[in-house]
Amino acid sequence: METMRRIMATACLAAIGWATAKAQTEGALQKAFSDSYAAEYNKRYADAVAVLMKAYNEKGYEVNLRLGWLHYANGNHTASQTYYEKAVDLKPYAVEARLGLAKPLDALGSTDKLLKNYEEVLKVDPQNTTANYWTGVIHYNRKKYEAAARHFERIVNLYPFDYDGNHMLGWTYLNLGRHAEAGILFQKALLSRPGDTSSLDGLSRIR
Repeated sequence: METMRRIMATACLAAIGWATAKAQTEGALQKAFSDSYAAEYNKRYADAVAVLMKAYNEKGYEVNLRLGWLHYANGNHTASQTYYEKAVDLKPYAVEARLGLAKPLDALGSTDKLLKNYEEVLKVDPQNTTANYWTGVIHYNRKKYEAAARHFERIVNLYPFDYDGNHMLGWTYLNLGRHAEAGILFQKALLSRPGDTSSLDGLSRIR
């Protein structure tokens, strides 16, 4: 019985020690985040990174996500990609991490990786408007108009009055020879953004 009491007492002390250490770690991380927000507010991005690194844990999703953003804001796109990719590895189904990763990939001109990244978002969230729009844009720029149309159509079905969706689907249909439909879409885009030169240009090309 005495041995059992000692074991239980040791276990309780260990649990208390673990809880105390965990609370101290979390407190330090919260302070690091708070200090980094203050530095970011004043556009001192390098300082915002430095304070976070004092409490850095490579297994921490949130800290890697924030470091990805701070490095991007500071113009260090390669470092930004690295930290965003760590966040993606830690939370493979997190849409926010992949949308963050898109920023440095775009800045670095890594279009193939960017497309794959958006496709991964759409596997998790097929209706995601950001991923659908930019996937459509990449296909459009590659003259893959049928593929582009599928993504822009999804946006227009979800948001029928959205300028970006109507405008890009209008140009996509125009390139596919679907002129009547393109004209309707350009007219809708002009309701959202009267006088839009790109939509007016599109209308002028319809025969």
